[in-house]
Amino acid sequence: MTATSTEHHDLTVSGQPVTSPLKDVRALARKMVGHFVDNVAPCGTLPGDALRGDITAVTRACLELAISMLDGTDIPDKTARLEQAAANWAREGIPIDTIQHALHEGFRLGFDLILDRATPDDFDSLKGASRRLLDVLDTINATVSRAYVKELRGVVGEHHTAVHTLTSALLAGHPTSVMARESGIEIAESYHVVALSIPTHPDERNPALNGQVVARRKLRRVQAVLADRCADTALSLLSVDGGTVLVPTTTLGDGDLDEFVAALSRNAQVPVTAAVIEASATDIPDAAQRAHDLLDMVQRLQCRPALYRFDELALEYQLTRPGPGREYLGALLDVLDAHPELLGTLRKHIATNLNRQQTARALHVHTNTVDYRLKRVAHLTGFDPTQPAGLWYLRSALVARSYRATR
Repeated sequence: MTATSTEHHDLTVSGQPVTSPLKDVRALARKMVGHFVDNVAPCGTLPGDALRGDITAVTRACLELAISMLDGTDIPDKTARLEQAAANWAREGIPIDTIQHALHEGFRLGFDLILDRATPDDFDSLKGASRRLLDVLDTINATVSRAYVKELRGVVGEHHTAVHTLTSALLAGHPTSVMARESGIEIAESYHVVALSIPTHPDERNPALNGQVVARRKLRRVQAVLADRCADTALSLLSVDGGTVLVPTTTLGDGDLDEFVAALSRNAQVPVTAAVIEASATDIPDAAQRAHDLLDMVQRLQCRPALYRFDELALEYQLTRPGPGREYLGALLDVLDAHPELLGTLRKHIATNLNRQQTARALHVHTNTVDYRLKRVAHLTGFDPTQPAGLWYLRSALVARSYRATR
């Protein structure tokens, strides 16, 4: 027998094959599973049929695999059993760290059984056994992790598709009870219907970077906030530019929504603008349309990025509806077409909530220039933006004009 063959077949401890303490696979598997329940905390929460079934069977398979590799014999086809069990655990939601911890505990118990019988004369055999046990652990970990991750991706994909389908149905006003039962997703009685606008991240325009990757990473960070703040109760249809989010009113109160949108901005690393309408599940289609109309309006008015509610801008919203009033108001600013700097100053001054200093900084001019331009607007239009009545007409004219120009 060659030295290589001796290394693979003659590992002994105290004159017995190194695998002798592991041979009673069934008894040892039961002992190990009992140890997992007592010492690996999450295992104690698993149902009895799982402990008596998959977990015990997989423990036996791991022991048989270890014995084969330690004896240097051909590895039996035990990995298929491990793959199936790992896939089941992924679908059942057993955490991967619990599985890995149990595997290491089983490995340690088995190695302790071998070490308990060792003497100083067994050093070389133990060295060879240690190397092979590392190979065993590597094989088991790789098999379990690969199967677990593959199945988890499938589970996540199925959930994502179910959420997408259910959200689309709610937004379209289609019946959803069957889909909800099939997907296991509970439909709330009422929702905050949030329309989101997510602007382009500066790095998306960097020619040295992959803009699509930057945009997808931005979207992933937004989705992470949804998962964190809403505990998977929110439904969403989102792209890298924005979309619609349905947040159950029992998950976040109205007072929580401003901080929620602020968190979206922080994580997205861009200033998110949003509009919200509260609605029952059956009224979601109309609410979504109004929320996006409101969002469109605040963007046309160049309002600062924030969360906007319908009651804050009800008058402006009404001004966007077609009719002679909108046409009349929209025409009030035609006289400023020849003076774009005046129209720009008026728009920015209203967007900054009449703050002269902020308007001046935004336009890179002196505050005196802002005052002068506002006086010129008053002279040309007949409405003074420094007076409540004049401001009301000019603001209304800006709203109406933005829609008249589009059409």
